[in-house]
Amino acid sequence: MIQIDKQKVLERAREWTKAPFDEKTREEVRKMIENDDPVLIESFYKDLEFGTGGMRGIMGTGTNRMNKYTIGKNTQGLANWLLEHITDRTPSVAVNYDVRHNSKEFARLVADVLTANGIKVYLFSEFRPTPELSFAVRHLKADAGIVLTASHNPPEYNGYKVYGSDGAQVVPPQDREIVEAINRVRFEDIRFDGREELIVPVGEELDRAFIRAAVDHATFGERDRSNIRILFTSLHGTSITIMPRAMQEAGFTDFHIVEEQAEPNGDFPTVESPNPEEPAAFTMALKKADEIGADLILATDPDADRIAVAVRDYDGRMRLLNGNQTMAVMDAFLIDRWRDAGRLQGKEFIASTIVSTDLIMEIGEANGVAVKRSLTGFKWIAKLIRDYEGKLKFIGGGEESFGYMVGDFVRDKDSITSGLLAAEIASYMKQQGRSFFDFLTDIYLQHAFSREHLVALVKKGLEGKAVIQSMMKNFRENPPQSIDGEKVVRIEDYLSSEIKDVVTGQIRPITDIPSSNVLIFYTENNTKVALRPSGTEPKIKFYISVRFPISAKEQLKGLEQQASEKISRIIKELKIDG
Repeated sequence: MIQIDKQKVLERAREWTKAPFDEKTREEVRKMIENDDPVLIESFYKDLEFGTGGMRGIMGTGTNRMNKYTIGKNTQGLANWLLEHITDRTPSVAVNYDVRHNSKEFARLVADVLTANGIKVYLFSEFRPTPELSFAVRHLKADAGIVLTASHNPPEYNGYKVYGSDGAQVVPPQDREIVEAINRVRFEDIRFDGREELIVPVGEELDRAFIRAAVDHATFGERDRSNIRILFTSLHGTSITIMPRAMQEAGFTDFHIVEEQAEPNGDFPTVESPNPEEPAAFTMALKKADEIGADLILATDPDADRIAVAVRDYDGRMRLLNGNQTMAVMDAFLIDRWRDAGRLQGKEFIASTIVSTDLIMEIGEANGVAVKRSLTGFKWIAKLIRDYEGKLKFIGGGEESFGYMVGDFVRDKDSITSGLLAAEIASYMKQQGRSFFDFLTDIYLQHAFSREHLVALVKKGLEGKAVIQSMMKNFRENPPQSIDGEKVVRIEDYLSSEIKDVVTGQIRPITDIPSSNVLIFYTENNTKVALRPSGTEPKIKFYISVRFPISAKEQLKGLEQQASEKISRIIKELKIDG
């Protein structure tokens, strides 16, 4: 159990009842203290921290909340770091935001703090997809980027992500240096008096450049692309501003929108969760797809970095693919097109993460393309691009959580370009009398049938954090000896950076991936179970992957049933069914 010194929490809270905090903030904290509000502990027991996706938290008053002062402190720290490292010119930062409550106001706040410190700001005139911010940093040659977003978290959340000059989220050592700079900032040090003359609005010109680049990277050859019917839902997020235009530019003219979900709205009124990983988010789209006879459904999360794809299966029914399936198809298709264009020279690579399907490794090996793996989070995939720049050319890559990146012109997951690529694959296959799902089946036939499943247990608040820590500790100290009757033969512990061969007892170090709180079990039949606490949400995640040999497409339906049953048994056996 996490121990909290309530007296220290109270002392931290009392500081917020004095200057430099504004009167509204002071009064809110006074009331929390006077009423012995239980929210006080959650609001002040710690500072918001940077996780795999930056700083993200519930909006409200306190050191552990997203508000004017926590955002201001982070921005002042970043400003100090930039000014310390860039001394020969005026630094510049691109600032973008999503549709969430307060995102626009927070973005303006960030711009004010930066310009108050003499830093030039390229401020988006309206909310735009997160990948466009990554593109903007590179296109405008900015020194950094900031986007105000909490991705697909519930409406009460907001967040703050920092990008480096390469358009990728910051990684070590820069992230540590920035955090250290932030920690040196006192709230009274924050400069809120912005300078309007240092703000440069960005809008239509940048949109056009981003769309053109996305189309160039996701489509191949001149041909008719009106042969597929696409249905798109933005789930009330930012992609509605760009995706329809990009599809039109690429020639996907039979394009339809789920109008009930087209309105940008931070309450996300038509879904319980604005997460395209959740099948429930597809309810409206699935109904409309059958009404209009769509070949393909695309859905994005609120800040439009994640893409979900649904296609017609062997029975003609719309099926939501998981992120591993979509990634496998995209990787294989891109490699084929690069080969057709004579671009494969033996110095290319695709990328994935340690918790994603191992099918990606086999796709790369079968095509003579290197496969590089990273920790979860696209900042690590982007780091791979930077690490191998000038040595290996990046084709594409993704992770199981519905993120994919096409080429290196955007250095973050990108639903716009990968949405275009999904449409390109569907159109290309239909032109050949086949389908997206047929191509996925071909991949299984070449390698093995693979089925993945994610179990995400929500554990909110301080107590939830303790539960998650306890679960990880228990699995480390008492690892399963078998999973569904299959002997566990290998354990990868990325916290201790060790791989243990259970059969021989041999332990070897993990040297190519940074330490992280991830644990992976492999069985003798290539069943894989990975677990990790989420870096951005109050969850512990279990990634289950099972595999079966397959020799004919007629076996597919039966294998899917076997896989579902096997996964259900594993969930029950590991006691992770909630």
